[in-house]
Amino acid sequence: MNECRIRPARPGDEAGAYYVCLKTGNFGDDGEPFYREDPDALGRIFVGPYLAFEPEFSLILEDPQGICGYALAAPDSRTFYERYEREWRPHLCARYPAPTGDPATWSRVQQVYHAYHHPDYFCPEPYAEYPAHLHIDLLPRVQGRGYGRRMIEELLDRLRARGVPGVHLGVSVYNRRAVGFYERLGFRELARAGTGPDACIYMGRRLRD
Repeated sequence: MNECRIRPARPGDEAGAYYVCLKTGNFGDDGEPFYREDPDALGRIFVGPYLAFEPEFSLILEDPQGICGYALAAPDSRTFYERYEREWRPHLCARYPAPTGDPATWSRVQQVYHAYHHPDYFCPEPYAEYPAHLHIDLLPRVQGRGYGRRMIEELLDRLRARGVPGVHLGVSVYNRRAVGFYERLGFRELARAGTGPDACIYMGRRLRD
């Protein structure tokens, strides 16, 4: 079994990290069949802006086959979203028009394009206690080997060093495997939002007593 290494993100990681996002983009399972018309659609939201805006809190997991995971965080979610709104989203909206017609007929890619034009900046309360947020994705070949826990703990250490009091994350209600993983890491449910395929559980963890 090949060993992996955890390292800071660096320029040039975008393609590999976007691929990880794609291959975990179906509620934790392989999203490639749903995004063939635009494989990078999800990565432009969930990976790109973090690599660009928060390199200090962007970790890459790599094995001999290449990039196989990432863990990304923002120490102040509102500040991050303000920058996303100002510097990132205008380019997405200019390049990828919002879909029209009946939303029930939209493809997964069209749903993501809708999110480009109508972003969700929800942050669970109490915000002052959980201002940071993070997310992590690993390819199946490296899951269950402890790397996810190690990457999250390293991010949490970096957030503590910044003086951040707590962190939150969002996970699909359909991804029970991920919910259980976060619970084992000490996260607890803070709120729920959305309905249907967009239903999300927000979980938080304090970083100081």
